[in-house]
Amino acid sequence: MRYYIIAGEASGDLHGSNLIKALHRQDPHADIRCWGGDKMEAAGAALVKHYRDLAFMGFVEVIRHLGAILNNIKCCKQDILAYKPDVLVLIDYPGFNLRIADWAKKAGIKVCYYISPQLWAWKEGRIEQIRRSVDKMLVILPFEKTFYDKHRYPVTYVGHPLTEVIDEALKKTFTPVSSKKIVALLPGSRSQEIRKKLPVMLSMVKRFPEYQFVIAQAPGQGGEIYKELCAGLDVLLLKDQTYNLLQQASAALVTSGTATLETALFGVPEVVCYKGNPVSYWLARRLIKVKYISLVNLILDRPAVKELIQDDLNEQQLYAELDELLHNTERREALQSDYTRLWELLGSDKASERAASEILAMIA
Repeated sequence: MRYYIIAGEASGDLHGSNLIKALHRQDPHADIRCWGGDKMEAAGAALVKHYRDLAFMGFVEVIRHLGAILNNIKCCKQDILAYKPDVLVLIDYPGFNLRIADWAKKAGIKVCYYISPQLWAWKEGRIEQIRRSVDKMLVILPFEKTFYDKHRYPVTYVGHPLTEVIDEALKKTFTPVSSKKIVALLPGSRSQEIRKKLPVMLSMVKRFPEYQFVIAQAPGQGGEIYKELCAGLDVLLLKDQTYNLLQQASAALVTSGTATLETALFGVPEVVCYKGNPVSYWLARRLIKVKYISLVNLILDRPAVKELIQDDLNEQQLYAELDELLHNTERREALQSDYTRLWELLGSDKASERAASEILAMIA
């Protein structure tokens, strides 16, 4: 079978790579072409375009790069037609992927969506577009099944792919990073979000000299941006060692996104940090309907981890929250209890294998 898979960011590259491995196990003759990243390529797919060339985040940024986005969509359609896949598999990244889904369905190509767009957060009306364009939707969050049931659109819950990844990582012996206790910094994967959030995170370095601050370098980033922002500070930079870092961190400052869930599944107390373009944030506040921005709080349906958003992400408030996480035993114990509940809610299903089975079934 021929599979065309599209992921547009680092988390999609991770989950896409595990899906590719599962497809190869279940279909030894699988031929896979993708838009994604290094992990998907290493898993055995022919990489057409890297997600670092697709990463435009926020309303203003999308408008500014509209020409490049439209050109990417055009090139993607041409490549799919030339490849003639048996199925098109879309991983999250809805601004791009839903456009491709609409076109692919009209072109007679079977469409599977793995990792649903966050319709429950905003643009709930997109359910009609999905109903029209997507042959099979595979969801990874427990409450997403309930959301789609409400709209009478059948979906399959396969479990969250992070649980299988992190379960394996926790079995490995970590490589010590520092003789000091560690605070991990995960400032995101896109240059614009790193520039917005990392300077505030770095303001903690001199306030906690007894800790070693360590940045997890994003897979699609070179080291230049970090060296520029960290000039004169005692900060370590680790590449391709995020899970090794989280295994030994005492606390973490994490940008909103999949990393918040990864950090929690490793049992690391965290502060969730978000700061974006002011206009983009103003628009988002009026469109987004959820109570929380972190997956941890959304899944638990309570504010288990602290979220510092926009103006609240400043040196004074970040210091107060980090100091609490590092030195308040009761707070740390309460978080560990919440993290245990998180594991229970997500379950232990091997999402990648289930997703691969569902994809094979729809095209068999």
